[in-house]
Amino acid sequence: MARGDQLSRQWKIIHTLIASTAGKTVPDLADELGCTPRTVYRDLEALQAGGFPITTETRDNRSFWLILNANRQQVPLAFSIPELMALYFGKDMLRTYRGTVFYDAIESLLSKIKATLPPPYIDYLDRVRNRVDAGPAPRKDYTPFGAIIADLNRAIIEEKKIRMAYFSMSRRKESRRTVHPYRLRHMEDTLYLIGYCSLRKGVRTFAVDRIQSVSVTDEGFHIPAEFDVQAFMQDSFGIYEGPPVTVKIRFLKSVAGYVRERIWHRSQHLSEQADGSVIFTATVAGIEEISHWVLRWGAGAQVLAPDDLCRAISRHATAMAAHYQGGTGDINRRKPASGRPHGRSDE
Repeated sequence: MARGDQLSRQWKIIHTLIASTAGKTVPDLADELGCTPRTVYRDLEALQAGGFPITTETRDNRSFWLILNANRQQVPLAFSIPELMALYFGKDMLRTYRGTVFYDAIESLLSKIKATLPPPYIDYLDRVRNRVDAGPAPRKDYTPFGAIIADLNRAIIEEKKIRMAYFSMSRRKESRRTVHPYRLRHMEDTLYLIGYCSLRKGVRTFAVDRIQSVSVTDEGFHIPAEFDVQAFMQDSFGIYEGPPVTVKIRFLKSVAGYVRERIWHRSQHLSEQADGSVIFTATVAGIEEISHWVLRWGAGAQVLAPDDLCRAISRHATAMAAHYQGGTGDINRRKPASGRPHGRSDE
């Protein structure tokens, strides 16, 4: 019997006993679990040895197994082992937000759950977590923004306007503005605030790590009933806004397989070509983000439309080539590195 199967079965026994105030007989448990009574006896003995408050009562000449009432609420009935595994994995996925309310909350939840479990279960969950890894990746450090994120979260829940100082990367300057915070949105490695900006007289997106300071006011607001965040973001190729533009990009055979692997945009259409290449067509918000995406594929991508995007890629490619003009012979003769395109070029 695999160790994981045994622990999973024992976990089901605990859940069954907690849900039954009258208790269960061994034959009842065996029927529900699809195993022999002898296996159930071994599991019950193992659970008792592990510290679970399981006891027996005799009624009508039958033995009923049950959880002591005083301890009934100490075991996390709401969670199965796969659900606990998902929580562990979710914590790893939230490492970007270490030091913020999001990471701290799930860490606190897992600590409370672990406090109810005997050591064998904790060891099992730790082993599973070590086999399902979110993996290291380039990420932002939101630790310095813990207080700001907590204030934003409170303002969103309470529907209170905020005043904030925000540094615009494109304008390279700081501005102060009043914002009606609608929601936070995670996109790749960045957390964004979506809300109505009084300065710009419209809904805008703000990178949270560029918010220099924030204060929650006592002035309330209401999200317009007609506002739909999914509709607001539907054409975006990430987080940027812009007028809808239909783009057409040919991906050569060398990279076409990687393009086929993902759904890059809700409106995308892939047209297979006889030479093994694929033509990607989509309607996106502006060309800024899509141009970054095209550049990451290098010579494997060729923009077919629109002309504005063709010119933007040409300017980028020319500027990149200029960096290497007049370079050393070693640089000019160096063999290009091969490999799968990975990650966004820019934000």
